[in-house]
Amino acid sequence: MNNSPIPEPHEDRPMPPASTASPGGDATGGLIPYKNSSALIAYYLGVFSIIPCFPLGLAAFFLGLKGLKYSKEHPETKGSAHAWIGIIAGGLFGFGWLLVMIVMIIGALLSGR
Repeated sequence: MNNSPIPEPHEDRPMPPASTASPGGDATGGLIPYKNSSALIAYYLGVFSIIPCFPLGLAAFFLGLKGLKYSKEHPETKGSAHAWIGIIAGGLFGFGWLLVMIVMIIGALLSGR
């Protein structure tokens, strides 16, 4: 059993810094837009749209547009950066893979003649 006395507060000791988080804030510090699910899902689909599967990219593109609209209507939800990543990556890879598939199908049809 420890019988040491409890230290008294002294004026020469610095006080720990007060928390700078807002009372209505969250533990993520606003980095993850969990209130804007369209933007968050668009972000993940956009990142994974590098895989040759065009529906991932197309879904990221359209969900990104929806998430961007939602973040403009509700600025407190954030998520516009996630939505933009979904729009850009999803559009680039989704429409790119769709174009590659169309070219491959046309090439296969023409080579069969």
